[in-house]
Amino acid sequence: MATTRLFRLGLVLGSAFMVLLIIVYWDSVGTAHFAPHTPGPRPSPGRAAGREPAPDVDEFLEGLLGGPKQDVLPGRKTEPSPPPDSSRPEPGSVEESVRGYDWSSRGAPQGPDADGRQAARRGVLRDFCANASFAFPAKERSFDDIPNYELNHLIVDDRHGVIYCYVPKVACTNWKRVMIVLSESLLHRGAPYRDPLDIPREFVHNSSTHLTLNKFWRRYGKFSRHLMKVKLQKYTKFLFVRDPFVRLISAFRSKFELKNEDFYRRFAVPMLRAYANLTSPPASVSEAFGAGLRVTFSHFVQYLLDPRTERLAPFNEHWRQVHRLCHPCQIEYDFVGKLETLDQDAAQLLRLLKVDGQLHFPPSYRNRTASSWEEDWFAEIPVAWRRQLYKLYEADFVLFGYPKPEHLLRG
Repeated sequence: MATTRLFRLGLVLGSAFMVLLIIVYWDSVGTAHFAPHTPGPRPSPGRAAGREPAPDVDEFLEGLLGGPKQDVLPGRKTEPSPPPDSSRPEPGSVEESVRGYDWSSRGAPQGPDADGRQAARRGVLRDFCANASFAFPAKERSFDDIPNYELNHLIVDDRHGVIYCYVPKVACTNWKRVMIVLSESLLHRGAPYRDPLDIPREFVHNSSTHLTLNKFWRRYGKFSRHLMKVKLQKYTKFLFVRDPFVRLISAFRSKFELKNEDFYRRFAVPMLRAYANLTSPPASVSEAFGAGLRVTFSHFVQYLLDPRTERLAPFNEHWRQVHRLCHPCQIEYDFVGKLETLDQDAAQLLRLLKVDGQLHFPPSYRNRTASSWEEDWFAEIPVAWRRQLYKLYEADFVLFGYPKPEHLLRG
């Protein structure tokens, strides 16, 4: 009897010691693998004193916790061979027109004070997050209060010590391609991809291709939050943003002007019923397009403003607010890029990450002025709706330094 009790006591003490060992390892020994966190540019993100940034840390933990969990990103993923140039639409196609591709090579001249521009963007973000008079939903919650499923946009590259929060309709397809090349998470004919544009679009947006923070729970269990915080403190974190109204226009064009069966069934059909008074919309997107029945931008704005919309489900990621995707008041980002200065910002970021000699950011979108898009697209939208829509996206305008579009909001 006494032997059994001693055995149980030893088991409990051993488990407690193991937990303590893991925490101490990550808080002190693990620190040696990463560059110290600073709010500005770093000499070598993800590397310190010549050390590699530590896949061995994960291996250490996986060994202690009984090996890697399944369905999380079990090593590199091999995909079938894609056809040549499969990531590029046909020249002159509807997709190319709507998405606004530009495959020509172009330089990325640096402004005279790129570092100053970054400091200003981070400063605006930091000041408004700290400003008690500027409020929006979920602003005051802590990182621990963020539900696990809301961390699914934060992609982790342990090889270089990088975390990227992707925002749909802000060049995220190509930034995801860059993350795949850096993390070597996808293989082609037995070797990691080296050119981002070689990676087919359908693989880029497959969630199993990327390690995201929301997957940590399945890999590390109760230690997941602690490990998230360690990586968020030590890694270089970046995101790219865009004028909120122009992002909405881009989302509408790509999801409702192109034939997209999934978005038609999930979103267009309910919009046509609710705002176009169609009791029986066509069953498929091809039938709808053939009959000339399409969701209009006015229908889309009504859908966004309708209080019933989010009672049923949160906004789709393509039009969900950036602060809800990336949590900028809970996560201190080291680099804030903008689509309006994509070429310059991408080149600066790759230099900051010390990978500019390894790859270049793929050319993707033509530069178009936000004002020309907004004037045309909002012409048929009542001013009262425009003002409501601004309030819905006001936090994104303010946090990321976009001016209030007074020309659209005046009566």
